[in-house]
Amino acid sequence: MKLAFFGSPEFAVPALRALVGIGHEIVRVYTQPSQVAGRGKKVQETAIYAIASELGLQVCTPSSLTDEAVQEEFKELNLDAAIVVAYGLILKKPILDAPKFGCFNIHASLLPRWRGAAPIQRAIMAGDEETGVSIMRMNEGLDTGPLLLSETVPIRDFTTSQKLHNQLAILGSGMIVEALEGVFSGRLKEVPQPEEGITYAQKLTREEGRIDWNKTAEEIERKVRAFTPWPGAWFNLGDVRLKVLEVELVEGSGEPGVVIDNNLTVSCRTGSLRLKTVQREGRRPMSVETLLRGFSIETGSLLT
Repeated sequence: MKLAFFGSPEFAVPALRALVGIGHEIVRVYTQPSQVAGRGKKVQETAIYAIASELGLQVCTPSSLTDEAVQEEFKELNLDAAIVVAYGLILKKPILDAPKFGCFNIHASLLPRWRGAAPIQRAIMAGDEETGVSIMRMNEGLDTGPLLLSETVPIRDFTTSQKLHNQLAILGSGMIVEALEGVFSGRLKEVPQPEEGITYAQKLTREEGRIDWNKTAEEIERKVRAFTPWPGAWFNLGDVRLKVLEVELVEGSGEPGVVIDNNLTVSCRTGSLRLKTVQREGRRPMSVETLLRGFSIETGSLLT
């Protein structure tokens, strides 16, 4: 099939590789514009820009898709379909209507649960026992289009957002290949999303990563897994900020946020957490044992 591909982060990379590998013609790749970031103010291209360039594909980085000239140029590509994976810009109706078979999205949840920007993290935070990947034909709504395929993945007690991200990215890459074949052959029939069970996965912020010790130990543990590696779950000890990368549910009780032993065990509203891996600002991740050898945190200290 003659395709365009819209994507930006690492999550989209397996899908692009799979589509190229199966022999589809990717005539245009759209990705977010480069950004200047870091202390060195270096220009950073998206993961998809790097892979598309490596594969010799034509890449476009429009800042918006609302310009009529951009929309007309897209229409003139005479595409069979367009694939969208975590692109980051809204596709307007002229774009959605241009390909012969439409535009198809790989979404990292079991729609209609967790429509929106951060479905992987929200599923872990909510304590969901399962999530998955949905392939849908896109419409003008926010992840509201009819479904072609869905596959379920369990969320284990040890599942982090990074592990789940990688698992779902690989799963989605195979599913989009299957979905395109099914659409092209007429074998797959789309079905509307259920009207019940709709939830929204709001975008994550750095400030949301702040740990509220008045939550239960189970809630905070899920937050640490959901917010690792980004934006990170964190707390302050005085004027020092510490990011928490790994914790363990343990016995113990006390006032929320208070350190209750010499192993950096912290009491929560109910239950307690032993911090295992942390990171000070500007430092590398380290075990709590290593941290405590050079940074004293006394029993009775209050974490905020």
